[in-house]
Amino acid sequence: MRGVVFLGERQLELRQFADPTPGPGEVVLQIKASGMCGSDLKFYRPSRAESTQALGLGGDGEPNIAGHEPCGVVVARGPGVTAEQAPDGARVMVHHYKGCGHCEHCRVGWQQLCGTGGIVVYGATGDGAHADYMKVPVSTLVPLPEDLSFETGAAISCGTGTAYGALKRVNLTGSDTIAVFGQGPVGLSATQFGEAMGARVIAIDTSPERLELAKGLGADACINAATDDPVAAIRDLTHGRGADIGLECSGTEAGRLASIRSARTWGVVGFVGEGGSVTIDVSKELIRKQLTLIASWTFSSFGQAECARYVSERGIDVDHLFTDRYDSLDQARAAYEKFDLQTTGKGVFLL
Repeated sequence: MRGVVFLGERQLELRQFADPTPGPGEVVLQIKASGMCGSDLKFYRPSRAESTQALGLGGDGEPNIAGHEPCGVVVARGPGVTAEQAPDGARVMVHHYKGCGHCEHCRVGWQQLCGTGGIVVYGATGDGAHADYMKVPVSTLVPLPEDLSFETGAAISCGTGTAYGALKRVNLTGSDTIAVFGQGPVGLSATQFGEAMGARVIAIDTSPERLELAKGLGADACINAATDDPVAAIRDLTHGRGADIGLECSGTEAGRLASIRSARTWGVVGFVGEGGSVTIDVSKELIRKQLTLIASWTFSSFGQAECARYVSERGIDVDHLFTDRYDSLDQARAAYEKFDLQTTGKGVFLL
């Protein structure tokens, strides 16, 4: 089979690999959709040394197959896996982490929080879904509702599921005004879900193209942080009060500071975007505003299934997030060159 690997320094290759054979407790999926996520860029952009270090490999380590938003069908079962657990042709997503399976976190579906060490992140420290086939433990499978497309399943497998999980963490309600900082795939998903949940959504980004996408997904107001002060603009839009909830999806210091400073007294701010750091005046910006600051990292396997049910039952058009669809892995180089510009919506390989 073929698979895409990141080499660092904005380079990738399409390489040949042996078709995977499932071991005990494992299944093989034929990949139908593999999404592109902003987190992929931290392996795509850095130097080779930095990229292999981020992947948990040694200096001479070979990169794994990329792609951590898998969706496909079951085509093979390993020893110990029953047809009831993984029927032939079953439409499934993957919770893209593997832990020990026995600790307190793994038992409730939070394999990425496994405290025993040795966590596998598929598409990073384990072979991912930018390939024809993918081998995973049967325990990572999450059913894809019949009425949802494979591309929607791929989105829910990371970016869209992450947004849903974060909105649950900040306890968004229909009476809230939420400011979503960063309108990449996660932020756009949060904008779409926020509108579906009845909230007033303010979208913030520095890309006019992404703000236009946010408007199409239900944003009530859009702020270009490259030309306008987002804190002042949010104050104006809320009659000086500030946003009830801020959701920071950009992973930038500026976005984090603005999300805190634009929140109202007794407000809630959720940090979702990864990487970097921020310096906060704790007394002025947190304590004396009675602010609640919450961190949210992806979702549990049960949360992923809940997100899929929510999308299905509410008829949310997650496919609308996608601006770029690629029907061949041969297009991977061009796909990531475009995605790297960070002016598009979500990209996906449909195989």
